[in-house]
Amino acid sequence: MTAVEGVPPGTATGDTRADGGSGATSSVLYTYDLAPTKKQGRRWGAYNVFTLWANDVHSLGNYAFAIGLFALGLNVWGILAAFALASVLLFLLLTLSGFMGHKTGVPFPVMSRIAFGIRGAKIPAAVRGIVAIAWFGIQTYLASAVLSALLIAMFPGLRALDSNSLLGQSTLGWISFLALWALQLLIVSYGMQMIRRYMAFAAPTTLITMLALAVWMFVRADGSISLSVDAPLSGGAMWLQILQAAALWVVIYGTFVLNFCDFTRSARSRGSIVRGNVIGIPLNMLFFAVIVVVLSGAQFKLDGHVITSPTDIVRTIPNMFLLATASLALIALTVAVNLLANFVAPIYALIDLFPRRLNFRRAGVVSAAAGLAILPWNLYNSPIVVNYFLGGLGALLGPLFGVIMADYWLLRKSRINVPDLYSDDPQGEYHYSRGFNPRAVAAFVPAAAVAVVVALVPFFHAAAGFSWFVGALLAAAFYALIADRGAQIRDVDGESIAVAAE
Repeated sequence: MTAVEGVPPGTATGDTRADGGSGATSSVLYTYDLAPTKKQGRRWGAYNVFTLWANDVHSLGNYAFAIGLFALGLNVWGILAAFALASVLLFLLLTLSGFMGHKTGVPFPVMSRIAFGIRGAKIPAAVRGIVAIAWFGIQTYLASAVLSALLIAMFPGLRALDSNSLLGQSTLGWISFLALWALQLLIVSYGMQMIRRYMAFAAPTTLITMLALAVWMFVRADGSISLSVDAPLSGGAMWLQILQAAALWVVIYGTFVLNFCDFTRSARSRGSIVRGNVIGIPLNMLFFAVIVVVLSGAQFKLDGHVITSPTDIVRTIPNMFLLATASLALIALTVAVNLLANFVAPIYALIDLFPRRLNFRRAGVVSAAAGLAILPWNLYNSPIVVNYFLGGLGALLGPLFGVIMADYWLLRKSRINVPDLYSDDPQGEYHYSRGFNPRAVAAFVPAAAVAVVVALVPFFHAAAGFSWFVGALLAAAFYALIADRGAQIRDVDGESIAVAAE
């Protein structure tokens, strides 16, 4: 039997009986990239966990969403209340999800096998991967737009390259997009260790840049800001908007909540996850909210207009050096966000789907190629695609989360037989029925149907922002009712088949 590429000697698949497992590891289920990580040598500490959020929270898309709340009529205190509530919810959800990664040491596609079965897990992995690939392309496009604007500001002669159109992009747009596309592919080709190092660099750069931008705007506005637009929401309408904003903020992180284990599988301890999440989620998100209200309120005081993104302010910076510095910081930020939220997930999903053909680097190339092939600028400029296709897929993430969490925490109480996650033995704990857990599917399908209807049908528009919660709670309740409580549950670590953490 040929050893899987990259697997250390002694852990070749197909001929190794995992200690405590029901049978030999399968070459279809076990590869070096999908294997559990050894507990000794895990490098992700509290600072590394914090950098996840220091980068991801301050994305251009998140700023556009948060500034939109000011435009919708929420005052400064309403925006702060919405983010305070959302940060508490996210802290709880992400800490529970993070503990799962630390306990088992496995990435999300393997984690899904616990509830959905060794073959059924490909369903949640594929849904998560498709959503991530689409957003990878869109975020790269947004960053390339900033780069194109910077290049034109620095070299006005390049404006001629921005006036034509090829498949929806100008020549300059293509150059900017492909440059950032290649940069991200290069970083990913060096694995999770390089991603960790890039985040450690990008996080302080991002925080300092956004703070400096807010201070600059505050000074421009003579040390005060508008607390709301001219006709702010009040009473019940205001509180409904606060609740919807908090729920939508959680929905934005519905993808990350699922695959947080891709990162915490390398965490040193539970304590490092908790400390990193405390600083990175409640404190960092409130810092983000303060930046938002300062930028929005200062600009509104200056000219009575509500900005749509920090890039609107960056473009008004009169000093070329400062303009270039701020623009490059925004680009570095967007690249970090993409690597975290939209590149790692499809890589693991693709490895899970094609374990004999792909490793981390090859899956990164395939994922990046798919993100380019979909021409993401056309997706971003099509409200129908964003709202219905991506919105519909996003609504499925809540029910997936509900089933996985109910199975792990309520049914198994975090007792996992890690070696059996890589065994196709019919007696294995996660083989279920031909590799599929019919009870998990039975809980997921009706909850997903309800979540998609709530998210997309106009009649439920007022509740659309809560679709993720509706789907997650329904799926968890359904699964808790129909789960097989008579099955044997064993707690076996994966050290016998583990590989070194990056």
